[in-house]
Amino acid sequence: MDKPDSRSLLTRRLVLQAAVGAAVLLPTAVSAAPAGFDQWRDSFRAKALAKGVSPRTWDRVMGGLEPDTSVFAKLKKQPEFHEQLWQYINRRVSDWRVTAGREALRKNEALFARIERDFGVERGTLLALWGVESAFGDPLVQQNHMRPVFPSLAALAWREPRRRTYWETELINALRIVDKGWSTPEEMRGSWAGAMGHSQWMPEVWLNVGIDYDGDGRVSPFGRPDDALGSTAKYLVRRGKYQRGEHWGYEVEAAGGAAGSRRTYSEWSRSGVTRADGQPFPNSSASATMWVPVEGGPKFLIGPNFYAVKSYNPSMNYALAICHLGDRILGGGPFVHPFPGSERALTLAEVQEMQTRLTRAGFDTGGTDGRVGNDTMKAIRDFQLKAGLLPADGYGGLKVLARLRQGG
Repeated sequence: MDKPDSRSLLTRRLVLQAAVGAAVLLPTAVSAAPAGFDQWRDSFRAKALAKGVSPRTWDRVMGGLEPDTSVFAKLKKQPEFHEQLWQYINRRVSDWRVTAGREALRKNEALFARIERDFGVERGTLLALWGVESAFGDPLVQQNHMRPVFPSLAALAWREPRRRTYWETELINALRIVDKGWSTPEEMRGSWAGAMGHSQWMPEVWLNVGIDYDGDGRVSPFGRPDDALGSTAKYLVRRGKYQRGEHWGYEVEAAGGAAGSRRTYSEWSRSGVTRADGQPFPNSSASATMWVPVEGGPKFLIGPNFYAVKSYNPSMNYALAICHLGDRILGGGPFVHPFPGSERALTLAEVQEMQTRLTRAGFDTGGTDGRVGNDTMKAIRDFQLKAGLLPADGYGGLKVLARLRQGG
């Protein structure tokens, strides 16, 4: 299975951003504590206990723990593929995610209906977040690409000077979660930065925003998706100021400027702005801002709920991908106006063919399931370099597939 998308999780301090007991942690960490760690751990114990962590939990989790120092390499150098916006959108709004998202909705129809009643958050938005963050909770993502979080958080709290207070706080939050009985060190596996579960919660959000939405007596981002998705909706409302009954926005036809200005949809209509799909604006009194991401490409009117999604990850491109994926899962079409220089996205069958051909040519994609993550992108980039396809940007599109069909 391909490795999931990797983003800089350090920017996600305020987002819903999955460790084992001391003896079991050793195989996933370094074999001996680096100089200074034991001293730091001894001094940090008093700080953790002062914040409410019990001595029993401290000893259970931290007593023999070794720091996972591999996080420092992750911290300094995240994978960079320099995607153009259309490539970024195509890779996230993939045929696989659209198809899998519809199946996830079918299986969880009652849950999404309940969330819409309780929080007013559209199901498309939650489905898209779920799909991008964890491939709709695929257990293989958890099994193959997540690591124990306590060795990671301990390493960062010990020796990451720029944001040590933040990492110390998150480590204490994680310890308090164990103290509450909401999870076990064995279950708490996640990204190198500590984001866990269906919708990639950081410990702070788990502790302060998470809710027991399935009524089992604990709050958990793992297992059944109820807690994770219900809490994600709560997050979008509380921290993102999500507005019930409003759509995130629309692709529009607009002559001339006014980008950046905010007006009601009725005011935009009077100025000649219309939806690109020809449909009327359903809520004429709601307000929106004109946004043109790339000159010569599609134009959008974006409202408060677009920015609610952006509160989850502070990237306009991420928010657009999530909002568009949500629309596509619910039956919407591609953007009416393409981005300059863009290609259509590959179908699921074409992505699988590309992965199969790359693997046969000696470029390991980590699987041939039609998902494109960092393993596949690295394989594509290595193939591009070997074949002289420039720029070697790691994007698997029609040009790469055509060259593979020619035998490289």
